[in-house]
Amino acid sequence: MAFTLPEPLLRPLIRATGIGKPFKDADEARKHVRAFALRPQPYAPPRRIRRDVVIDVDRWRGWTVYRVKPRDTKPAGAVVYAHGGGWVNEMSFLHWHLVAELAAESATTFIVPIYPLIPFGTAAEVIARFVEITRETKATNTRTAIAGDSAGGQIALSTALELRDHHGITLDDTILISPALDLRFDNPEIPEVQPRDPILGVPGAQYFADIWRGDLPVTDPRVSPLLGDLRGLGRLLVLSGTDDILAPDIRDLIERLRAAGVPFDFYESTGQLHAYPLVPVPAGREARQVIAHRLQS
Repeated sequence: MAFTLPEPLLRPLIRATGIGKPFKDADEARKHVRAFALRPQPYAPPRRIRRDVVIDVDRWRGWTVYRVKPRDTKPAGAVVYAHGGGWVNEMSFLHWHLVAELAAESATTFIVPIYPLIPFGTAAEVIARFVEITRETKATNTRTAIAGDSAGGQIALSTALELRDHHGITLDDTILISPALDLRFDNPEIPEVQPRDPILGVPGAQYFADIWRGDLPVTDPRVSPLLGDLRGLGRLLVLSGTDDILAPDIRDLIERLRAAGVPFDFYESTGQLHAYPLVPVPAGREARQVIAHRLQS
C-alpha cells in the first residue's frame, strides 16, 4: 500500500468511522442488512491502484469475476480470493489493495468473485459456486490456492473441505486471514477478548450468520468449517490478531490441524485487530509479506 498509518491512530479511526456498530448490536445489524439490500454497495476496484498489475473482468454464470495479474511477469499460479465483510459488506478498497499487492509481489493471478451477499446470498449457494470456480481454476493452473479474510475465510475453508470431500481435490494452499470458523460464536473465551475488539461483536455477527446459513444447520461445515473433519487438507497459512473475538476459535483451529496432521503455519500478532493484514499499518505490511512469500514458495 502507498501509505502507512501509525498504529496508535488505528483504534480512534475505527471508533470514529463506526464500522463496528452493526456487529455490536443486533438492531443495528438488521438496519445494515436492510439498507444495503435496498441500495447495494459499490465493489469495483479503485481507479488508482498499483501500476504493476492488470485487472480484467468477466461474467461467470451470473457473477462478476475479476482477475488481477502481474503486468510484466508470467503468473506462477492462481489464488481464488473470497473477500470478507460479515457476509453483508462488499469488496472494499482495502481488499483491492491487498489483492493487487499480493498479485504483484508473488507473481500470482488473483481471481476475485463478487458473490451475492445477505439477505440474497446463502452459504450453500455461495460455497457451491466457489467450489466450481476453484475447480475450473485448478484445471488450468499448476498451482492453485484459495484465500479469504474474515467471512471470506469461512468461505475459503468451507470450500477447501467441499473440494476434498466431494471432488477429491487437495489445494496447494489455503490462506486464512482472521477467519470466521464457528458461527455459533459460543467459545467461552470470546467474552474475555470482546472488550479489546473495536470491530466485531457477537450480537451483530450472530444476526448476519443466521441469515447467511439459510436452511443449513449452524454446525454444517459449509457454515462452520471448524466443525468439519480437517484431515487430508493441503497446507494452511493462518494469520490472526489477539484483539479479535475470532482469535479463540482460530487457536482452536490450530490445535485441530495439529491433531489431524495437517501442515500449517500460524502467525498470531499480539495486540493486532481483526483482519489487520488488510490495514496499512507496519504489522499489516509484515503479514502481507508473509503471504506473498508463501505464494512464491
